[in-house]
Amino acid sequence: MAEKKKSKAAADATPTAPLKNKAYEKELRRLHVELVKLQQWVVAKGLKVCIVFEGRDGAGKGGTIKAITERVSPRVFRVVALPAPTEKEKSQLYMQRYVPHLPSAGEIVIFDRSWYNRAGVERVMGFCTEDQVEKFLDGTPVMEKAMVDAGIILLKYWLEVTPKEQERRLRDRINDGRKTWKLSPMDIKSFNMWDEYTAARDAMFEATDTAWAPWFVARSEDKKRVRLNIISHLLSQIPYKDLHIKPMDLPKRKIGKIKPTKYPFRYIAERF
Repeated sequence: MAEKKKSKAAADATPTAPLKNKAYEKELRRLHVELVKLQQWVVAKGLKVCIVFEGRDGAGKGGTIKAITERVSPRVFRVVALPAPTEKEKSQLYMQRYVPHLPSAGEIVIFDRSWYNRAGVERVMGFCTEDQVEKFLDGTPVMEKAMVDAGIILLKYWLEVTPKEQERRLRDRINDGRKTWKLSPMDIKSFNMWDEYTAARDAMFEATDTAWAPWFVARSEDKKRVRLNIISHLLSQIPYKDLHIKPMDLPKRKIGKIKPTKYPFRYIAERF
């Protein structure tokens, strides 16, 4: 009996096999249909949704956001990825640069990194003082409570990746010419600061994981699985219904009354 228990524990500890492409594409297609239904519901009901994505470099935030938004309208699903603050913005109230990007009625705003930069990269890399961090951690739950009280549906996701997988992904960015733009000097500088980021993450969770704006953590070792898991969870957090939009049909087209143009179009070379 003891041996059976031991063997079951070992099986539970075995990492899940990577998700196959066929299964991934099939489920993603189904979820994309549900995201379209959600989009129609949000517009029809004037909902305001704010989704925050945080995590270490290489955790898979960008790919997850792309999986969410690739089949919906960018006018409804709006992605916000702010650059480093200007000198003017540095002199402002910290939250001031984020407030204009919060959702209006009928919008879903996705922050690819957010105001939590202060609790993460800014703290670890020394871009702000500890006093500024403490004030941020004290004030953020109050601000997020005000957002929720104003009718914003706030979802906060942290993508958790292991050191080994993070290193593999960062090395892949160096070696793959399609991904070099994803790697910045900041990524290189912070690569050897795993423990510091861990401490910053834990302090952030302790201060801002609240009943009205909890943190949801997703394991991101398998990029395909984490995308499906997050989309499924997102859909479960926003009650919506299928509005059963009446299917459209194309009318019979009248064509051929105008003679073909003689304008000398500049066609590009067909190399493929």
